[in-house]
Amino acid sequence: MADYQRLGPAPVGERAREERVRTRDGVHLATDVYLPFDAAGVPDGSPGDTVLIRLPYDKNGEYTFIPLVAEYLVAHGYRVVAQDVRGKFRSEGEALLFVNEVRDGADTLDWIVAQSWSNGRVAMWGDSYYGYTQWAAAASGHPALRAIAPRVTGTGLGEPVRRAPGDRVRAVEMGITNMYPLTHFAGNDTFHWEPDWSRRDFAVQAEEFQSWAGSRSISYDQWVPHPVTLPRFPNGSPFAGRSVPVLHTIGWWDNCAPLSWADVAEIRRRPGWDAHHYLRIESIDHENYRLHEAPGDRTPERSEAQIRALLPAMLDPALDFFAVFVRGEGSPADIPRVAWSLAGTDEERIAPAWPPAGTQRVTRYATAEGGLAAERPDGETEHSWVHDPEDLVPSSAPDAFSYLLHLPDEAPIGAREDVLVFTGPPQPADADLAGPVAARVRVRSTGPVLDCFVRLLDISPDGTALRIARGQQQLHDAQEPGTLEIDLGHVGYRLRAGHRLRVHVSSSDYPEFLPQPGTGGDPWTEGIDTVPNTQTLTIGGAEALALDLPVLNGALA
Repeated sequence: MADYQRLGPAPVGERAREERVRTRDGVHLATDVYLPFDAAGVPDGSPGDTVLIRLPYDKNGEYTFIPLVAEYLVAHGYRVVAQDVRGKFRSEGEALLFVNEVRDGADTLDWIVAQSWSNGRVAMWGDSYYGYTQWAAAASGHPALRAIAPRVTGTGLGEPVRRAPGDRVRAVEMGITNMYPLTHFAGNDTFHWEPDWSRRDFAVQAEEFQSWAGSRSISYDQWVPHPVTLPRFPNGSPFAGRSVPVLHTIGWWDNCAPLSWADVAEIRRRPGWDAHHYLRIESIDHENYRLHEAPGDRTPERSEAQIRALLPAMLDPALDFFAVFVRGEGSPADIPRVAWSLAGTDEERIAPAWPPAGTQRVTRYATAEGGLAAERPDGETEHSWVHDPEDLVPSSAPDAFSYLLHLPDEAPIGAREDVLVFTGPPQPADADLAGPVAARVRVRSTGPVLDCFVRLLDISPDGTALRIARGQQQLHDAQEPGTLEIDLGHVGYRLRAGHRLRVHVSSSDYPEFLPQPGTGGDPWTEGIDTVPNTQTLTIGGAEALALDLPVLNGALA
């Protein structure tokens, strides 16, 4: 049996006063209030601006260190409200992913503005799911919400891949999708456990866990075996109603970054939202590890001192943003529309838009000899590899959410026979990449479904490889060739002189993504029986493997 660990609520902190916020359907949400203290150490109950944080990870727990966040925000004059979302830890109701957050967010805002310590102005802050709750509260159109600062999140967070009949191209399902409702939304408590990834009976292991827990996850049962679409946003789109100023933070190495970029693209189609959408792009992963942290600071368990040292980078941009849009101090022109980290350096740059002006799109083509060339090869050839579900390409990091904690060298993966490798020449001088990256591949398979993973790597002179962009798509009816347009996300990266670009192409990345069994069956519920497939990729000619890259400064070799 797996090692199941149940994590209940931590004690309420000494500086917090726990309240019970009643929602419109009578559910009470556990809510901590942090107020400034006067010189005598007495809570200051005078009206002031409030920062609201709504999360499912325990408002008092060590993982999210909300008491330390609250202390930092209170020291800057804010009242702080931290709340366990419905069904989690001390809050009442059913633990149901995503669908109650618009209403519960609005009801909590109603409660805040009715308190004597509130002046009616509220901002929201937080990462991941407690970034999602900000988008949800904003979608309610509540007039008290003056600004939000969502980080490493998206309005489509956690949404399962929908399998529309007749659609040949789809996303590849992440392993976390079905696991999340079995860990964080399997009841009030959080459950820490991992499947035995050497077994392919994922659905069986899910049943074993729920039998041990003594209850079922509502969200899991709504997603498996056939995902049910539940309305997250009453107006259909989170951006259909009144807009709110947004400080939108994305991490270059965040595994959820595609969700963030999808929201950026949608906001650009909404003038009311786009008018006060401010973008920050940082060299971080989902768990806020940074590319250039000192080795001693990159630890799995952060000490209180390390957390306190991290808070300014996490919170100061939001405080500057709230000063303008909540407190009315200064002008919106004081906030850069885009602030972005040039990874590979310690530079933070600003720009009026993303990608920055002056970016040039260049294309590199795979060659039959395993190179990357500026010219498309004339002759069309094919490269093949075997996708063996019993010998899958391993994910490079043990935890996709903390990629930079591990900073894996991805070069060894390219030594596998089921990974195609294409490497460019050494850079004669530094070149800066800034903007979207995309790949076009023509593929087919002997099996019914093919997953295609494309990874862009920076190869150092010593041969080690850092992944700087990636994307993946799934092709159905794959015995017939298909062309995939694969979005590899965005980059802001300095490719140093002497370094090379390299591309890896494979058909698995396990266990970060659920692997194809080779039979066409669902990987989660029908992945036990497996069949190897031969995958084929076109090189050269009109269907050449092509990589589009954004060059801002310098030139690619």
